[in-house]
Amino acid sequence: MSATTGARRTAQQYDPLGAMGSRPLAIGLGAFSIVWALLVSVFDRDVVGSPTLSALTVILVAASAAVVFTASSPFRAPFPRWAFVAHVGLLGLASVTSVAAQWGPDRSALNDFMSLITATGIVMVAPYRPWTDLTIGGALLAVVNAVTWGVGAATFPHEIPVAVAAFLAAAPTLVLTAASAVFAWTFAGLAERVQIRAGSYSVERAERDGIAASVQQDRSTILARDVAPFFAELRTREVITDADRARARLIADGIRRAMVADADRTWFEQAVRIEGGDAPVVDDPDGLAAVLDADQRSVVRTFLRAAFRASTVDPAGFRATVRRSDEQDDAATRADHARTGAVRVLLELDLAVADSDIGIHRTFDPYFAVLRVTFPDLDVAVRPSALALRFSYDQH
Repeated sequence: MSATTGARRTAQQYDPLGAMGSRPLAIGLGAFSIVWALLVSVFDRDVVGSPTLSALTVILVAASAAVVFTASSPFRAPFPRWAFVAHVGLLGLASVTSVAAQWGPDRSALNDFMSLITATGIVMVAPYRPWTDLTIGGALLAVVNAVTWGVGAATFPHEIPVAVAAFLAAAPTLVLTAASAVFAWTFAGLAERVQIRAGSYSVERAERDGIAASVQQDRSTILARDVAPFFAELRTREVITDADRARARLIADGIRRAMVADADRTWFEQAVRIEGGDAPVVDDPDGLAAVLDADQRSVVRTFLRAAFRASTVDPAGFRATVRRSDEQDDAATRADHARTGAVRVLLELDLAVADSDIGIHRTFDPYFAVLRVTFPDLDVAVRPSALALRFSYDQH
């Protein structure tokens, strides 16, 4: 993986389940920021100032927390850059309005709440954005804090020099930004090294070995069920009849059909057959599931394994449809695919689940989170007794 790619990837993309587990912390920090801003604005003011601007400050802090709450949902993963920009922008505006709301001599540092809220605001999004974004966003917030509090200190001089006041306003954000960036950078580096080690025994190789073992098992079944009894019968006879020859031809045709089916079967069909038996239906006439890369295959296989092993899922109610989606794309998308030589493939999974929609979410939400990171356009439709997934990928 190149340095550029590593810089773009986030802890959420490497470990979506871990990011989902850390989401309550982000929500808690956001809620604490709102409550703290409200309490300080109402009960701990140096000057009368502007109640309207104080209310606006609280609204901006709440809006930034709402952005993080919405964008950090596993059903909207990965956390988009526009949400991070909006989060930082709202916190920057809140810093300006908080100083303007209490414009006057600042005699207490305890009510300068925005310097710490901007710092925790960067910590909130540390699992969701790369270290470069965290560094830039935190630095911008630190500059906003330093300028706004510095201007206030210059306008209303006190015992603390202007430079010191500006530094103290920016310091909490700088410190927690550095910690967040180090976390994101270290996590990405460790995850990349783990992936490199895992590559020594890749998903494709594991699948090939699994398919080979399954094919060998099928051959053994045919030999034990048909061939061995037939030869045992022939050994007891002195004359081979036309009926014996016809039966031998039928057995040979069956072996030939099984070999052709195994040769044509994709890894996806093999995975469905291993986990769900012969009942599930896979409609992939062009073998388009074969073009999924190793990471995508691993994620889809994990979901299939969880689905078929769930006691509420009926394998007979499973259907997978794989088709090219060019006819459903707009003109710009088709032109881009024509230029790059890529073809968009749509994969639809329908499952019969003997459970309520709440029960389905409880069982499969962690898998939806991983699928969402791997396939950003994942669409999940959960209904009582039914689950439908739809996502796409490029065929090059």
